[in-house]
Amino acid sequence: MRKKLTHGLSALLVLIMLTCSVFSMTSCSILIDALINSDKYEGQGSSEEGDGNGEGSGSSGESGSGDSASGGSGEGDSGSGDENAAPDYYPGDFDSDGVADAYRPLLSAVRIVSNHRKYSGYDYDYGSDDQTYPYIVNGSGVIYKLDKEKGDAYVITNYHVVYHKDSVMKDHVSEDIEIYLYGQEDERYKISAKFIGGSLTQDLAVLRISGSDVLKNSNAVPASIRSSETVRLMEEVIAVGNPEGMGISVTEGIISVDSEWLKMVGADNRTSLNLRVMRISAAINEGNSGGGLFDGDGKLVGIVNAKRTGSEVDNIAYAIPIDLAKSIADAIISQCDGDTVTSFKKCLLGVTIDAKSLGLSVDSESGAIIKMEEVTVTAVDPSSALSGKIGVNDIVHAVSVDGELVEVTRKHHVTDHLLKAREGSEIILHVTRGQYNLSITVTVTADMLVSVK
Repeated sequence: MRKKLTHGLSALLVLIMLTCSVFSMTSCSILIDALINSDKYEGQGSSEEGDGNGEGSGSSGESGSGDSASGGSGEGDSGSGDENAAPDYYPGDFDSDGVADAYRPLLSAVRIVSNHRKYSGYDYDYGSDDQTYPYIVNGSGVIYKLDKEKGDAYVITNYHVVYHKDSVMKDHVSEDIEIYLYGQEDERYKISAKFIGGSLTQDLAVLRISGSDVLKNSNAVPASIRSSETVRLMEEVIAVGNPEGMGISVTEGIISVDSEWLKMVGADNRTSLNLRVMRISAAINEGNSGGGLFDGDGKLVGIVNAKRTGSEVDNIAYAIPIDLAKSIADAIISQCDGDTVTSFKKCLLGVTIDAKSLGLSVDSESGAIIKMEEVTVTAVDPSSALSGKIGVNDIVHAVSVDGELVEVTRKHHVTDHLLKAREGSEIILHVTRGQYNLSITVTVTADMLVSVK
């Protein structure tokens, strides 16, 4: 059955790339009022546009100005198979070391299928009194870390790819996640993955693969990463994902905006999000959520998470900068276990900063234009560990976390870098106060860390 929700909002729809082909997140400082279901397909066994495996192309979006690239959410049985059995492989001489760099993103790209159960509202007979039915969401992901010998890996994706607000599973997160590698998108090569942690407010999640024979015998590689701080406007990029749940495919575009903020409502239809993203012109569709954004050399620079749609909108989509995504993924991997702990913690200094003045600079090597900001302290919480040490109007030039120094030329350089802080970390803020240059040091204590939902 196909349900289409109409609404009296603007012609711009922001489908939050939640659950892979169902929602996508956007940036652009546009307030997205709520997530709504749009063209969602529901059924048992196989959906109208599904293939019997529950891989329908239904979508659940949200009102506003972005649209979720999460994959089709059809209902059905995703099939079965012995994931411990090593499947047959076509004989060949494929050697991943011989692959050109520009093609290597295909070897780190994965298709994700998140299996959920939802309350039906009807008394369906499944041979029991169960009043739930299967619901499938398709999405994308990127292999972040890989141990081929053990068949282990960590995969980065969007939170909305594995979360569904109506799921009856724990915390509304799928407990039955399937991953497929490029070239092996078939039930025989299904890989089981576990959600270990994530954040609805950051729209990022990390999945873990353990002891997979398929992965051991595959040609998969971890993504090669380039700092998103080096990405420039007008640079060509490639989006690799799983649009409409139909398998890995590629689109191209350019960087339209290197960093901006997007206000929108999260996958739960309640929580207000403020996401930092890059704006891109590549064609993004439902199912691209969680997929990688790569430069022309095959280096990962972002995680695709949203698009804007509407009769007057063309080629406006978004990706979370990889520097930000990587810091969050590292925090999740080090702090979460997927059972009792699924949220990571970040450090709050009790200091408010803002961009006092804006300007431009020119990259001496490439000649590219770079945005610059003078970052200043605008408020200090009296209870902060920095109270009495740092003051309003201090200009922040650099921030160091455990010896790793980052020059501050944009406001987000401070907030992003502090994601690397853990209990016991030493943070040094390098500031100018009047004619004086100061270095202010603080050690992170447990009460300075807060859980990120």
